[in-house]
Amino acid sequence: MLTYDLQDVPGPIYLALSSCIKEDITCGRLHAGEHLPSKRALARNNGVSTITVQNAYDQLVSEGYVVAQERRGYFVAALGTVPQVRPPQSHLVIPERTEKTIFDFSANHTEVEQFPFSVWAKLTREMLTQHKEEMLQVSPCGGVAVLRQALAGHLASFRGMAVDPAQIIVGAGTEYLYGLLIQLLGRNHVYGIETPGYRKLQQIYEHQGVRCTCADMDEQGVRVAALETAGAEIAHICPNHHFPTGITMPISRRYELLAWANQSPVRYIIEDDYDSEFRLKGRPLPTLQSIDASGRVIYMNTFSKSLTSSIRISYMVLPVTLAKRFYQELSFYACTVPILEQYTLAAFIRRGHFERHINRMRRHYGRKREQVLAIIRAQLPSCICRVLENDSGLHFLLELRTEVPDQLIQHRLAAQGIRIHSLEDYQLTEQPVSQHRFLLNYSNLDLDKLPQALQALHEAIRKE
Repeated sequence: MLTYDLQDVPGPIYLALSSCIKEDITCGRLHAGEHLPSKRALARNNGVSTITVQNAYDQLVSEGYVVAQERRGYFVAALGTVPQVRPPQSHLVIPERTEKTIFDFSANHTEVEQFPFSVWAKLTREMLTQHKEEMLQVSPCGGVAVLRQALAGHLASFRGMAVDPAQIIVGAGTEYLYGLLIQLLGRNHVYGIETPGYRKLQQIYEHQGVRCTCADMDEQGVRVAALETAGAEIAHICPNHHFPTGITMPISRRYELLAWANQSPVRYIIEDDYDSEFRLKGRPLPTLQSIDASGRVIYMNTFSKSLTSSIRISYMVLPVTLAKRFYQELSFYACTVPILEQYTLAAFIRRGHFERHINRMRRHYGRKREQVLAIIRAQLPSCICRVLENDSGLHFLLELRTEVPDQLIQHRLAAQGIRIHSLEDYQLTEQPVSQHRFLLNYSNLDLDKLPQALQALHEAIRKE
């Protein structure tokens, strides 16, 4: 007689009972053609009702594990070859960081207390009330019109970009938009990225099945000659505040790049406007797209730094010819950003909340930057330390005078639970000689722990 422990099972008892019988069948304890106990006998033996057994048998019949024969009862179905031993349940391993980190110089998270929760929550409730019907619809492929209009107005006011809302494509994260761009531009082109640069970008292009090459940089940004040598046709660059070097590309190099793009009809420039909102002195620099007269620049930006990375809203501005092609060839895609978040962000921008938030965050980060620099000056002697920055963005480089290799410095710090990235980590080609330049992102630094972490860094660069 089949006996199971059905006490305190989560969910309906009949599902637990059917699951137990199913396991006996798949493990070979019950064989094809074997007669199962009657409903009354199985119910009495397991302390459940006959209705529960009936529901369990019906479930097994519907799934094909059991066959019902009129006036004869229930029989185990012939399932063919069934594995007699369950595969181990630990075959799927999700990689996790094993070391315990107590301080991270290079983390780029947003401070929780700086997010405008009350305003965002109020707008969310309001949008739910005002746009009930829209919330149940599929989003247009480029994003809802009201958000694209708000973004076009923001770009005109703060980035000097005159764009039609139809040129704006909204998506959940830049990685998703990169995938759309590859489909739009084609996988038969060579995509060139900067080195040092964002390693995930290289991984995305390679896993999308396109050829990705690297072009090195000088003190003005990516070298056009390097793009030529690499055979690049699509140049993916970060001209306004390059990550990780912090270089701002001068106007002469920008026009040189535009001239390069105009030499071939298949050449385009993807302009990643990373960190552009946080220029701490003066207005943000003009974008490459705003001086492009030939429609060769694709502009991309995200709200991951200006608001928070958990709000997965990014957007790109396509040249008119590419925008037309997008709607002709890829309009079957639905926008991947939830309708509610799109309407909420649109209202956040239109009503001036975003502008006020950015202005407040500039002041906050300006003060924090000065505090960080003061702590560095107090903890590290000027003879061994130099700060490389240009009053823009939320990170800078710390250049240290030492003979200790960068990787050894990182290893020594990791042993104390301190993480730091060197510029060497972002080299996408052959590894160069250690430059002893380390990334310091101050947007989420714990100022109370910073002196102790800098002291550990000071000790780690000493040659033993």
